Amino acid sequence: MKKLVNAPRAVVQEMLEGLVALAPGQALLEGETVVVRSDVPAELGARKVAVLSGGGSGHEPAHAGYVGAGMLHAAVAGDVFTSPSTDAVLAAIRAVAGTAGALLIVKNYTGDRLNFGLAAELARAEGIPTEVVVVADDVALRDTVEPERRRGIAGVVLVHKIAGAAAEAGASLAEVAREASDAAAALGSMGVALGPCTVPAAGRPGFTLGKGEIELGLGIHGEQGVCRVELQPADALVDTLLSAIVEDRKVARGDRVALMVNGLGGTPPMELAIVTRRALVFLADRGVKVERAWQGTFLSALEMPGCSLTVLKVDGARLARLDASTQAPAWPGRGQVVPQRRVVPARGALPTVEGHPKPQPVMAQVRAAAMAVADAWDAAEARLTELDSKAGDGDLGLSLARGAAAIRALPERAWATPSAALTEMGQALRRNIGGSSGPFYATALLRAARSLANKPADALAWAKAFEAGVEAVSELGGAKPGDRTMVDALHPAATVLVRAVRDGKALREAWREATRAAELGAEATASMSPRLGRASYLGERAKGVPDAGAVAVVIWMKALDGVGG
Repeated sequence: MKKLVNAPRAVVQEMLEGLVALAPGQALLEGETVVVRSDVPAELGARKVAVLSGGGSGHEPAHAGYVGAGMLHAAVAGDVFTSPSTDAVLAAIRAVAGTAGALLIVKNYTGDRLNFGLAAELARAEGIPTEVVVVADDVALRDTVEPERRRGIAGVVLVHKIAGAAAEAGASLAEVAREASDAAAALGSMGVALGPCTVPAAGRPGFTLGKGEIELGLGIHGEQGVCRVELQPADALVDTLLSAIVEDRKVARGDRVALMVNGLGGTPPMELAIVTRRALVFLADRGVKVERAWQGTFLSALEMPGCSLTVLKVDGARLARLDASTQAPAWPGRGQVVPQRRVVPARGALPTVEGHPKPQPVMAQVRAAAMAVADAWDAAEARLTELDSKAGDGDLGLSLARGAAAIRALPERAWATPSAALTEMGQALRRNIGGSSGPFYATALLRAARSLANKPADALAWAKAFEAGVEAVSELGGAKPGDRTMVDALHPAATVLVRAVRDGKALREAWREATRAAELGAEATASMSPRLGRASYLGERAKGVPDAGAVAVVIWMKALDGVGG
């Protein structure tokens, strides 16, 4: 286990100290792991209904992140994934509640219900009006337990917002409790985990997953889900989650809803955005109007990779509560949804390359060679990704796979002449491959195309065009042989190719010799210290693995060697 902690027993206190240090509207309750609003009036009669929540830690930003005007008055934090004590909850009630009373919002777990419930009884005995609303929004358990026994998961955050806004508006305890209870009954959530999380005190993951396995319908405490299935594309998982929610909550065509896409702690914004995209399409296709939507990490499970989706039925009054202002630091603000996908036309597109002759019959051999390269790039995607991940950013395999698709999509006119074909391929790769690979390959192809223009495409012309392309790559990136880049494969290949053709060898034989030279050059990069690119940041640690860009050169050169004619 590797975590940025000092000692497992100190994580909660130290975490809360760090959170409160950056939240002017919050304070720590002395002697307790409780975060309270710093603006609570001293006079009990001046206090509005207090809204409290909490539970085990490890769900950050919940619950402390939602303490602030317009949401929670206090959040009670237990140890990681452990309910806080009754005394801690009672201390929080005493600190923030006045004669208007307090509402406790509790996720449906036995420990939380017992400790918050007992604290509520004790508070009532002290003369503090106290109500409890339990949130049980996990629809994954719909076929396993009765509705009132379902777990409380990320939907509790929306109940915090609605109840907090009602209290801030001056509603009575009965009114705040009713709005919170109605909201809890109108929402459904379900999650999926791609991996486990590790509780600091345990030091090991809560469960293990096989390669390619995921957990559907998990809780938020590192426990296993309802079922284990094979990894699926994001769209399929979103459809599974939302289908369960929509069916269970009886969300019908014409209904208005709020949507929350919640990361479980280890999911990057990129993946959450992909999930959001599909969730909005799924609901729109069923005639459900998404009035508000939020995407981010709102209630986590430590570092667990995965997400949960929450759907809440709304009307005008409930939307007003969701839109009401709050000073809670973790609330993302109004989740307005743009009603339609916005696409603006691109500007500055390049005109069709001039100077190409009108399309002639397709040059079958040139096109076959290009398709062979595309096939080789697709086949090598996983290998190149793995190599590039060891000493780079891991994007080379995907980048070249996109390049392969771009080559296949070229129109018939692209294959009119050798020069036209190289130009069109260069432009296609420039537009479709990001990172450094796109500019390098585009520059090489465009330079080679100019070298071939208005010349008979004999063996020497092809060899010199290849040499010109290699020189263009070196000029653009500044790489020289020995720098541990693709140039270490390209340069010896170009040298051998031109020499062999000048010695009278056939182009196929010369290409084979050049390919072998490239292969030796790529292998040699494994013992080189990188001087350029991301691998240079690793220094000597990059040794032992060949440069992925150089290996990619060998792959497409071998593919060309296999083309007949």
